[in-house]
Amino acid sequence: MKKINIKLTILFGVVCALLVAVSSWHAVIFNESRFVVPMDFAEYTFRMKDLPMIISITFLGLYILYLFVLLVRGIIINKRKGVTVQSTRTINPKLGFLGFFGFFGFLGFWTYSVDKTIFPFVFFMFFGFSGFFYEGKMSNTFMDERYKENKIKAHMTANKIALAIIFVSILFLGQGKLIGNLEYTLIALIIVVALSIALEMFLSEYLLYRYDHDEQFDESEE
Repeated sequence: MKKINIKLTILFGVVCALLVAVSSWHAVIFNESRFVVPMDFAEYTFRMKDLPMIISITFLGLYILYLFVLLVRGIIINKRKGVTVQSTRTINPKLGFLGFFGFFGFLGFWTYSVDKTIFPFVFFMFFGFSGFFYEGKMSNTFMDERYKENKIKAHMTANKIALAIIFVSILFLGQGKLIGNLEYTLIALIIVVALSIALEMFLSEYLLYRYDHDEQFDESEE
């Protein structure tokens, strides 16, 4: 992805977040909290004051869809080039700032208290995009046998840690209702799985970076 495209992607995400925040404030102050508090959409009638909230939610949904398309496109391109490419892909480390979108997961505590919506907890997975920072630092690295071994080792270690966390959490949460509430159990499970996925995404890139640079440091000492 070109540098200008990366900057535009991050900028668009910041704009979407600001639009949602401003439109929510507008709805609470000037529009009877419509779309912020639970509504009966079967009896919904459009108002001009609903436009800011509708527009901001639409833009946020399009941005999430755009990120998903970028992720799928990147995976497909990497698979096609994997056979012939001898060096890692070029990525700007600033893409790691996408990890900040993981903080949107905390909105789940607010939406759950308002209308029992738990979807925002899924955003905790975005913390894993912080791994782009370390992947960017290893852009255009020649993939020799040592690099490939380190990559396998890093991914296996990250997978084991993430799966261990999920395994233990399922054993614990599967015992029954958390704090006497089945909904809290589901929320806790979603959070744990989302954070575990994020940890695997981040840790696999971080460990690969550490393994590669530690070996280079040891060789320079010799």
